[in-house]
Amino acid sequence: MNCAAGTMPTRRPALSGSNRQGTDMKRRRHTHWPHELASIGAMRFARRSWNFEETVRFYRELVGLPLFETFGDSFGSNGAIFGLPSWNLTLEIVESVDTVAVDHHEQLCLYFPDQPAQQAAIARLRESAIEPVQQHPYWEAVGAVTFRDPDGREVVFAPFVYGVNEPGESAASGTHEFPSG
Repeated sequence: MNCAAGTMPTRRPALSGSNRQGTDMKRRRHTHWPHELASIGAMRFARRSWNFEETVRFYRELVGLPLFETFGDSFGSNGAIFGLPSWNLTLEIVESVDTVAVDHHEQLCLYFPDQPAQQAAIARLRESAIEPVQQHPYWEAVGAVTFRDPDGREVVFAPFVYGVNEPGESAASGTHEFPSG
């Protein structure tokens, strides 16, 4: 249900690649916080890491995320906070003494406006001899490139921005509904 209007969502037809280039404003999907959540000022995602030092280095030096803060023995934890790009959206890596199970759908996807920007972003990884890994068929179909961090979690570099200039192939399989549309 559409919470704001109290109606069921309608299914939009799949869009062809020519209509998904970011110039057709009617096709862009926009969402807004529900009234009860409109005052949210920041959002944090956290992951435990059993290869803490290597993982922090990977995200800081190879992916290029800005390291916002580190902490040690803070309420019993060590960690690093990456601003995406600042304090209002953060990824926190917390050191774990135990091996952490990895779900390969637990991905970090970085969306770039086009393929040249995507390729520039992955240059440091390639220069460090880090090779892309086999990826989900969706990412393959849309031209994304996937790497694994030292803990085995996937980091996807997509050559489009979700909801803005997605390639037509992004809706080529299965059904896709856009409840906020």
